Amino acid sequence: MADRVTNVFIAGVGGQGILLASEILSAAALARGLDVKKSEVHGMAQRGGSVVSHVRFGARVHSPVIAEGEADVLVAFEKMEALRWIHVLKPRGRVVVNAQEIIPSGLDEYPKGLDAKIRGRAPDAVFVDALALAKEAGNVRAVNTVMLGAFAAFLDFSDDEWKRAIQASVPRKTVEMNLAGFALGRKAAAGR
Repeated sequence: MADRVTNVFIAGVGGQGILLASEILSAAALARGLDVKKSEVHGMAQRGGSVVSHVRFGARVHSPVIAEGEADVLVAFEKMEALRWIHVLKPRGRVVVNAQEIIPSGLDEYPKGLDAKIRGRAPDAVFVDALALAKEAGNVRAVNTVMLGAFAAFLDFSDDEWKRAIQASVPRKTVEMNLAGFALGRKAAAGR
């Protein structure tokens, strides 16, 4: 992926750690010596608003924004956000989806059939139970590093590049928990 620009679109709802995940991904790409640009759109976190981050890296990147239909990878921290943003994905792009369901404000129950709708647009979508894996890592707040680990299974970044990026980006007392979450996410995605 180093010879061309890779476009990664990260989507979720407020409070899931999307922005920290994009920081860690950017740091790992920089550690690899790549040019990196990113952009963020913050929704109303208190109301479960959509939060998205565009991360682009490669030999030379001119713009931080990913155009519709140009994302190589969509990393969705929530299933409805995967469906909401799947139009950014290029043909044969990859989708990594957190199986977690967060009922949005204003609805009484979660919509049914989202997995099939996502697979209808992205047949190779990888679903990861990031919440369960984060609990296994020691804290539900590790959902973002679990999702990064799942996504990392599709990149050729080294373990050391990811480890240094995580260590530099999270509070010191949470490093081991986040590294454990990353490893669990990577293992879950690699096994599919």
